[in-house]
Amino acid sequence: MATKVHMEALSPTMEEGQIVKWLKSEGDEVSNGDILAEIETDKATMELVARGEGVLRKIMVEEGGNAPVGDVIAVIAGEDEDISDLAGDEPSGEDEADEQDADEEEADEDEASSDEDEDASKAAGKEAEEEEPASEADQAEDQEGEEDGRRIKASPLARRLAEEEGIPLSSLEGSGPGGRIVKRDVEQAVEEGVAEKEEAPSVPTFQPDAEEDYEDVSLSQMRKTIAKRLVQSLGPVPHFFLTIDVDMTRVVEARSRVNALLESEGVKVSFNDIILKATAMALKKHPECNAHWREDHVRRFNRVHLGVAVAIDDGLITPVIRDAHAKGLAHIAQEVRELAGRAREKKLKPDEYTGSTFSVSNLGMFGIEEFTAVINPPEAGILAVGGMEERPVIVDGELDVQTRMKITMSCDHRVIDGAQGSRFLQTLKAVLEEPLTALV
Repeated sequence: MATKVHMEALSPTMEEGQIVKWLKSEGDEVSNGDILAEIETDKATMELVARGEGVLRKIMVEEGGNAPVGDVIAVIAGEDEDISDLAGDEPSGEDEADEQDADEEEADEDEASSDEDEDASKAAGKEAEEEEPASEADQAEDQEGEEDGRRIKASPLARRLAEEEGIPLSSLEGSGPGGRIVKRDVEQAVEEGVAEKEEAPSVPTFQPDAEEDYEDVSLSQMRKTIAKRLVQSLGPVPHFFLTIDVDMTRVVEARSRVNALLESEGVKVSFNDIILKATAMALKKHPECNAHWREDHVRRFNRVHLGVAVAIDDGLITPVIRDAHAKGLAHIAQEVRELAGRAREKKLKPDEYTGSTFSVSNLGMFGIEEFTAVINPPEAGILAVGGMEERPVIVDGELDVQTRMKITMSCDHRVIDGAQGSRFLQTLKAVLEEPLTALV
């Protein structure tokens, strides 16, 4: 029995998929569970498996093509089974429209042929008129043309054709009444190539670059989803922003000591790993910020699942560090690198980029000092981490130089009030500036 291959929802938020590659070709044997194709979803590239057995008889969406979830993209059936009803082999409305267009085009060609015959007849009549003696109006107009100091008789049509072809009238012999130059004299000169064309004045022309003015880039499934999610976030979600300035001197010292201890294990902790750990610890103390907006209620989480923004070619994806509050720095460092690597290869599984309770976006490595991030609904907050830099500061009335960093928290005002967000940031600042406070 024939089996329709549907575009499946391979991620929780997927509405449309793109065929990256067919791993089976038409005519190949297919078993239940075989991988048929690689599908690009809004988050990653996933594998589409067969839900039936037989032969891949028809591929209906080629590589690079898009299809909404639920659409039929291929047919699996027996080798001799009739699949015309499933594969769309019957003439469709579009095919009938094409046939109708073809009939109309043929009728247009017949009509055009008739028009050409009529035009030829008119042209013959017009040429015959040119052979007749010029009217008084034409005689008057003939006297207007002068070349090389002498008057030249030519019909208006001949004069216009000669000008278009760049042929000086003085080089032509008129065959009309009284030596008048008519249309056929110009046409004959063009055909025989006897007349020398006037040389156009040499005018320097601007030569534009061969490069095209612009390039249209098709949207990937990820970029389409990002666009839709941003509209759902920045518009409906009432954002407000809180910024703190953190002394990172102790973090710099602590990172050096931690990496020295972990060197034998081949693990290297980054500043971002430390910020993630500190954020998770602060959220654990402030569950009112570790929350989701659920329309008719607010859900506060007891466990911290941090979404870590990772930039990839098509946009941004947030792999999730689950139970970040309970994991050590070495564990977080290894997990972040592994998930980020697979995110860039579009190999993340849906449960690896969904379910975060709070997110962190760090652009410090790009030299960004401070920015605001857009909340990822239904989360109630996100941290935007800027770069670290040495700055002069006044400490106890004395000028000092410290390594400072700005962190901005975007808050959903429906969930987090200003005081709640401020208390969370105070705890985060204390953990980063004096790690021992996390033990209190």
